[in-house]
Amino acid sequence: MNNDNGKIVTALIAGAAVGAVLGLLFAPEKGTETRDKINDTLSDLKDIIKEKTEEQYDQFTELKDRLIASLIDKAEDAKEELEDEVIEHA
Repeated sequence: MNNDNGKIVTALIAGAAVGAVLGLLFAPEKGTETRDKINDTLSDLKDIIKEKTEEQYDQFTELKDRLIASLIDKAEDAKEELEDEVIEHA
């Protein structure tokens, strides 16, 4: 199949898909049910994204707290070493 035929077939498939989706969305009874299913799916997706975002936020907060604690420990160690050096050279 040459390039032009491929483009035609792709355009036909895309047109058929768009037509099918629009037909489902705007059909009197089944369209309503389809829209409800789409809304439910999007709502579920929103809940999943929210849950994953909260999990990532909690992990980020935990990492931040560990880094801060580590930096504080290192700063305290450095302060003690500096104080020891000052006392030794005084």
